[in-house]
Amino acid sequence: MSDIDLQRFCRENVRLFDGFPADRVEDIVRQSRLVTFEANETMIETGGDGGFIGVIVSGCADISLSDGGGGRSAISRLEAGEVFGAIALLTGEPVVADVIAGSRCQVLMIPREAFNSHILTNPKAIGYLSRQLAERTRAIARLPSEAAARPDDPYALSLNSGGPGKIMTLNVGLGQIHFAIVDTSDNHADIHGIIDHADSRPARITVRAGQRQETMERPSFELAELFRVIGEASALLGPACAFDRAEITAIGHRVAHGGSQFANSVVITPAVIAGIEALAAFAPLHNPLNLAGIRVALRDFPDLPQVAVFDTAFHQTLAPYAYLYGLPYALHEQDGIRRYGFHGTSHRYVSLKSAAVLKRPLGELEIVSCHLGAGASLCAIDHGRSIDTTMGMTPTDGLIMPTRSGSVDPAVMIHLMQQPGMSPERLSALINKESGLLGISGISGDIGEIEKAAAEGHYRAQLAHKAFCYQVRKNIGAYVAAMGGIDVLAFTGDIGESSAAVRGLACQGLEFMGIRLDEEKNRQVGKLDSYAIISADDSPVAILVIANDNERLVARETLRAIERNRLLLAARAEALPAIPIEISAHHVHLSQADVEALFGPGHQLTPLHELSQPGQYSCEEKVDLVGPKGRIANVRVLGPTRKETQIEIAMTEQFKLGVLPPIRQSGDLVGTPGLTLEGPQGSVALERGVICAQRHIHMSLEDARRFHVQNNNVVRVRVEGDRELIFGDVVVRADPSYRLAMHIDTDEGNAGHIHTGMLGHIEEIQRRH
Repeated sequence: MSDIDLQRFCRENVRLFDGFPADRVEDIVRQSRLVTFEANETMIETGGDGGFIGVIVSGCADISLSDGGGGRSAISRLEAGEVFGAIALLTGEPVVADVIAGSRCQVLMIPREAFNSHILTNPKAIGYLSRQLAERTRAIARLPSEAAARPDDPYALSLNSGGPGKIMTLNVGLGQIHFAIVDTSDNHADIHGIIDHADSRPARITVRAGQRQETMERPSFELAELFRVIGEASALLGPACAFDRAEITAIGHRVAHGGSQFANSVVITPAVIAGIEALAAFAPLHNPLNLAGIRVALRDFPDLPQVAVFDTAFHQTLAPYAYLYGLPYALHEQDGIRRYGFHGTSHRYVSLKSAAVLKRPLGELEIVSCHLGAGASLCAIDHGRSIDTTMGMTPTDGLIMPTRSGSVDPAVMIHLMQQPGMSPERLSALINKESGLLGISGISGDIGEIEKAAAEGHYRAQLAHKAFCYQVRKNIGAYVAAMGGIDVLAFTGDIGESSAAVRGLACQGLEFMGIRLDEEKNRQVGKLDSYAIISADDSPVAILVIANDNERLVARETLRAIERNRLLLAARAEALPAIPIEISAHHVHLSQADVEALFGPGHQLTPLHELSQPGQYSCEEKVDLVGPKGRIANVRVLGPTRKETQIEIAMTEQFKLGVLPPIRQSGDLVGTPGLTLEGPQGSVALERGVICAQRHIHMSLEDARRFHVQNNNVVRVRVEGDRELIFGDVVVRADPSYRLAMHIDTDEGNAGHIHTGMLGHIEEIQRRH
């Protein structure tokens, strides 16, 4: 088919191009390519990034999903003139269904650049695509849940980009340096290394690639020689593993403490270096060494993007009541004294891997993650967000660990300083290097040696082991209570992966919570390649053992930080509109059944005035909220009705009602508390439905494209005013029907002296889902 014939076909047969001038269609065709697909050939695959929109020129194709049993569930048939691939381009999400040729097809492949410049700028075309998006989304939702199963790697944990590139990761510690060279084109070609350089003895270096492992000793060296030493060690694995600096495309640095300043991984700049330096007071054994590694890497690789990946970042979603200590509030405000948590990269990975293993959306899971290693911590992950963790302001707090004390009565420290006269330095050595399993057992901090001695009848080894497992089990129970339920219990880290005894004792007695361990599966866990499921077949809670790979996790965060930075710079280069701020007071969304129970049979909501979002309105109807402790009268109902009733309140109203709702996105009601609604004609006792709404921005798909964000991205927003401030953890909610506005609740507005009508600006993309 000639270009002229193709242009005529597009103008006459493709509804997407209705009203397009001939010269614009000509430009689109010129930038596109005509591709032939044979019958049963896949045109676009579930989980891919799309990158183009396809127009069927001849033949037919089917949109479908695997049904999980070897068959396929059809969504729709595409004929000549119809389009596919638009959903991924509009939303920025991975492709949600396969498109497979039903016969020999010719397809016009329109690239992203032509789509952005010619189609997204046409309101009529966007309207057509938005209707298509809605229709196909509804069709997918009607399929059985197993048909909508995610692909094997829904959270891009493999890092496999299909193209060349190697990410180097560094974790420079007090006695060891961990490094890796992660190959983004081949998941099996990674190189891992540990340089043991404790004290002044010769450095012992172990390197591993696949099943091959080599060890060397060499004289101790200055950190400035680090990359030369890494090259020497890598050469032991053979020519294929030789360290070629030219192949490195980015470097990721694990940094212990990011404080409140760094809520995610960031590209390293002078300001970031200054921030890490300032936070050394909270991690004096870690941050200075991490920073020394960064400076050497910047000197040797000045032109590469380098990223700081903070152990604390994942826990920046903790609520104040979870991170505050019972100390004068001024110490938090002035000195940053609070719980920060650590092992965040590991806990984040465990949550993503758990969702991928179970083939369930992360946003519907409640997970307790147990990272048990040289450092040990638990984390409560509620619908993808860390809501509590055992480590505190420093990595010494929380569980008993191999050589760290964990939580200790603060008065014990005062006593040791007063009576034996211990100095702060001596106390630091005591609680970090001489305590924990080592201190209690008097033998070792190594779990293998502890279990061997315990089996031989060594009382203090038995006591140390039991105390460690008791603390893990106790905190699992606490976190199930904090979340109001549990779907997944996951173990990772050296101890979590290797000790069946620890896992068994940690789960013992938790059957009443739905945690049922299969003892045989637990004993059979050997060297993990990826994960193992050790729960009983009838266990309501999945129990997983997940292989920890900190270096690969750092590489993953490095790639994402570089992408966020690129998109943010692109957005700042454009003249973007300010985002109107709206204060959202407490309100209720009712189901029709509850409307009739509260206001009488057949009652319909009465619109009072329209809200900023199209189709949403305030109603004349009001209800009273009645909780275990008190009531709030005359709470406005918003329309239209919903499938399930939802109540949104502010944090300060929790105490008045006597309920403790989680921070959630609208509609995410699993595990939320209930209360009683009272209306003029009756009352309704709800078992669930009360939330504190997560701050969010409504925007159209066109706004999302302009801001370089996607649906469910998390951003930081700077709000103008006399007391200018920045809100973190703001969720982007992109939909064709939305109008640009950021919603915060009355508490947040009052705290920042913010009122409806003020303006905000996206400062940073925290996370991209």
